[in-house]
Amino acid sequence: MATFTRLKSGSWRAQVRRKGKYVNETFLRRRDAEEWALDIERRIDRGESPSKRARKEARTFGDLVRLHRDDLAEVGKRIGRSKAASLTFLERRLGRLKISELDRERLIQFGRDRAKEGAGPVTLGIDLGYVKTILSHAAAVHGIQLSTESTDLARIALNRLGLVGKGNERDRRPTQDEIDRIIARSDLTPQLTIPLGRIVRFAIATAMRLDEICRVAWEDFDPDHKMLLVRDRKDPRRKSGNNQKIPLLDVSGYDACALVHEQKEASKSGEGRIFPYNSRSVGTAFRRTCRQLKISDLHFHDLRHEGASRLFEAGFSIEQVALVTGHRDWKMLRRYTHLKPEQLHTRKRGMAA
Repeated sequence: MATFTRLKSGSWRAQVRRKGKYVNETFLRRRDAEEWALDIERRIDRGESPSKRARKEARTFGDLVRLHRDDLAEVGKRIGRSKAASLTFLERRLGRLKISELDRERLIQFGRDRAKEGAGPVTLGIDLGYVKTILSHAAAVHGIQLSTESTDLARIALNRLGLVGKGNERDRRPTQDEIDRIIARSDLTPQLTIPLGRIVRFAIATAMRLDEICRVAWEDFDPDHKMLLVRDRKDPRRKSGNNQKIPLLDVSGYDACALVHEQKEASKSGEGRIFPYNSRSVGTAFRRTCRQLKISDLHFHDLRHEGASRLFEAGFSIEQVALVTGHRDWKMLRRYTHLKPEQLHTRKRGMAA
């Protein structure tokens, strides 16, 4: 029996359960979903394998996107939130194109259209990267005859046009006055259920990402050794299982371990998550507070930048800072070495002593 579900993206998911078999696909139009489901039911009744044959019949780029999703689900690999959103967008914009139509000219036009819509060089680069991923997967895993050369040529052309490229590295560091004002505003707002001031201090003390802060659990806290286990840290080479123990230091102006104890006393809990708040809600509260205080161009992620920079200012080496931030590529830490000029006076005095 087939069921059809309308997704938030506007697409339709068809699910077929018949004779102990289960198959699902996603389509832009319900009619396509119904036709596919009927064909799948007939194949199952004939004793054929519905999935293998369906893969051979991939004709459009949308078919390849769905094939990629299904293959990852089959081996238990989870698609992250950002990638899932990108795939949904690409399926909506390019899904109806036949594979042969996705040539260099079409991809360049896609890039021009995206730029007119406001997409920056980094965003467009990510879009093209996922297009190539989908094509490469279909060719390598299923032997579908296609080439990724069109994607490479389109990227070169769009790069020459200035529409694809690296983003500008942010070097925005909050002043101590800005940090103090954010903390004070949070402490003076009793109706705020999120302890924003404590989270801001903890973010600077640990250089952790917001989603990591809102995910760590009490069972991962080692008070005796002042260590914290951060599970599934972001890593482009490993999407899960990238766990890391980090030291809870007191060198940035804020004592990370003391803040955990402070949170425990305030929450009256030692179970579940240490900061049991939705990361999006925390981000919203941070932006609202900055807006109320007229603090411009400050992102929560800049606090991670600030924390890493303070570790360098405290005299730690790149490899030591990486033990806290989780960077596997030390070159990525270069952007966090924005030391304040006045810090050089302190270092000079230290060398003279």
